[in-house]
Amino acid sequence: MRLFRRGSKKRDMAEKESAEKDWPEELGAEEESAPKVRVNDRRRIRLGEEEEAAGGEQSAAAEAPSVKPSYVEELEARAREAEQKVADVQTRFEQVRAELKRETDELRRRLARNADERVAREKVAFIAALLPVIDNLQRAVEAAEAGGTQEALLDGLRGTISGFESVLTQIGAEPIEALAQTFDPELHEAVDTAEVEPALDGQVTAQYGRGYRLGNQLLRPARVQVGRAKSESAGA
Repeated sequence: MRLFRRGSKKRDMAEKESAEKDWPEELGAEEESAPKVRVNDRRRIRLGEEEEAAGGEQSAAAEAPSVKPSYVEELEARAREAEQKVADVQTRFEQVRAELKRETDELRRRLARNADERVAREKVAFIAALLPVIDNLQRAVEAAEAGGTQEALLDGLRGTISGFESVLTQIGAEPIEALAQTFDPELHEAVDTAEVEPALDGQVTAQYGRGYRLGNQLLRPARVQVGRAKSESAGA
């Protein structure tokens, strides 16, 4: 055994010497003067690690299943659909409101124009109805200037009054009956009083001015005289 170990040791030493002889002298000198240092490029290692990490994250995100339950996704889809319907309804509402406002403005202008035209027509009709009254007055004046009789003059005046009353009737004005009627402060204006029998107390005994009304609206109250019963002391 000792002889075997010695022989093995000699062989190792011989191989080492032969290997050292195979290296160039200069290279051998550098290796002897400076220790050998192993250098690793860590930048390439880091870039490779980052690329591997990014690729792993992408693959994990692509392969990772959705964590939301199916009913949650369905509710979210319904909510989005409802929001879209609300937006559509709101848009339609704004369009309808703008259209209604435009039609309302047009209707208001048309009604105002029709009202103005109606007032103008009624004014023309009223003036046209008064023209015969003016003609009658003019003829009465001409008859008086020509020396006509009093009866002819009175006939002309009566015709004028009749024509004027006809015009009032055409526009809906009605005379208020006052004479021999019970005094009504809403229709009659008491100018003075007169002593009468007790049976005539509170009645209109005379009329100084005819009153008129248009439908339920009072144009002018009748100016009247009201009877008052005689007092007992005055009778004694």
